Amino acid sequence: MRSLRHAAVAVALGASLVLSACGGGSSSGDGDKVAAIFSGPVTDADMNAIGLQALEAVKKDGADTSYAESVAVPDIEGKLRQYVSQGYGVVWTHGSQFYDATATVARENPDVNFIAEFDGVPADQPDNLWVIDRNFHTVFYPLGVLAAHLSTSGKVGYLGGLSLPFSYAEVHALEQGITDSGKKAKLQSVWTGDFNDTVKGTQFTSQLLNSGNDVVITSLNLGVVGAFEAMKDEPVGKTWITVKYTDKSSNDPDHYAATVLYDFSLPLQEILAKIKDGETSGVYVMGFGKGTDVSIGDTVPAEAKQAAEEAVKGVEDGSITVKLNQSEVK
Repeated sequence: MRSLRHAAVAVALGASLVLSACGGGSSSGDGDKVAAIFSGPVTDADMNAIGLQALEAVKKDGADTSYAESVAVPDIEGKLRQYVSQGYGVVWTHGSQFYDATATVARENPDVNFIAEFDGVPADQPDNLWVIDRNFHTVFYPLGVLAAHLSTSGKVGYLGGLSLPFSYAEVHALEQGITDSGKKAKLQSVWTGDFNDTVKGTQFTSQLLNSGNDVVITSLNLGVVGAFEAMKDEPVGKTWITVKYTDKSSNDPDHYAATVLYDFSLPLQEILAKIKDGETSGVYVMGFGKGTDVSIGDTVPAEAKQAAEEAVKGVEDGSITVKLNQSEVK
């Protein structure tokens, strides 16, 4: 498997990121105490696992850390207030579904620093809240190029969990990539209604395959296990699947095409360093070299791999502009 660009964690930041005064001198919370809230289990080898890795990197830098896992949206405000009451100087919520609640609690506690995730730039961002823009659309664009070059049927499928704005943006970016590739291919988009349901992952992937889609681009968490299950009896070298967040090639190396890799360690460390320097609000935009990467499977044909590589380079150097379009996909 080949990584197009290492989204390296800047371990060299070292002592400069020790969080001795995360509140910039204005926080009533302990700046050495950093808490994180995750939407699912940290053992998922997916979104929550990489969140924990980022928190562990901060712990190595000297912070006193804590986390809560499998927190539902209705419970998020209570968990945020609990960490505030325990004296945490920085509280990070991992998942854009938590943004509204995080902003609410941030306004209630102006002397505590918060980090939340959002897709784009939010309106009325509190002065004590940093935003991590996951920028999914720019990273999915190369997958559209890759899929267009891999497909022999001219049909590409997108399999999402919930039909949220970031997911719509991924679809539109894939469509742009397919168009820019010069290949004749159409994108069919479906959503299971659940990022973690493996049974639905199998069912919906099978439906896409039965409809003639020979490349399936997934945007799931644990549900992708079911997607791989549906792929196992498909022709090798003619049917492909891509995944998100972490390398899952071992699930089915024969059908595996690529991973959109995410690493939150660098964004978290850089934001904490800025908070230490007194910058209590801002937007960190993830991208190639800033926490994201695309890794392509070894069995992908050279022509398709090269096209994807060129797409990544174009996005990174600015010669390709990927439009952010969060409008509903019909």
